[in-house]
Amino acid sequence: MSELQREVSELERKSATAARLFDIRRIIGGLFTLYGVIVTVAGLFASDTDLKKAEGVNINLWTGLGMLALGLFFLVWLTLRPTAPPTPVE
Repeated sequence: MSELQREVSELERKSATAARLFDIRRIIGGLFTLYGVIVTVAGLFASDTDLKKAEGVNINLWTGLGMLALGLFFLVWLTLRPTAPPTPVE
């Protein structure tokens, strides 16, 4: 019986680790941060032609900064409120 209990507890531990690893906040935060950096860099090196197309607004810079802020928000949220491990069923 103790062998079965050990296997069950091992599977519960792996399940909790997988749940924390694939938390949707980590995926959304990571992607928004990555794309925010890319778009912000594109906005920093915008040409005069690009600015003229957007009527003088550096839309890539502002959009990139917004995406970066949102991505960092999700990652900070994940750090401050981590996913609670599932409670074992008895």
